[in-house]
Amino acid sequence: QVQLVESGGGLVQAGGSLRLSCAASGIAFGLNDMGWYRQAPGKPRELVATISTSGITNYVDSVKGRFTISRDNAKNTEYLQMNSLKPEDTAVYYCNAKHSVWPRAIYWGQGTQVTVSS
Repeated sequence: QVQLVESGGGLVQAGGSLRLSCAASGIAFGLNDMGWYRQAPGKPRELVATISTSGITNYVDSVKGRFTISRDNAKNTEYLQMNSLKPEDTAVYYCNAKHSVWPRAIYWGQGTQVTVSS
């Protein structure tokens, strides 16, 4: 059974930091591209950052220079370090795994709430 379990969300003041974690089980973690998405109320889910199996990272422009995605294949865990948080970062953050080989199965975590107060 595949499980992606996020943790680390919470309430923080603007300018603060949070570190999200996503612990994966039931998948070959090292063969999956990993990512973080977020969804704010009334808005569609959007990509935040991705990290490939080889460690190549990609970020949405709004978080570049503030967020850092990483992965620890030995621990089957990915992370999202979020610094200089802004109220507009408030959303539910979802962990995503996408297998690197066709048919590229996709899995999602249940989400963790991040709230940034002004």
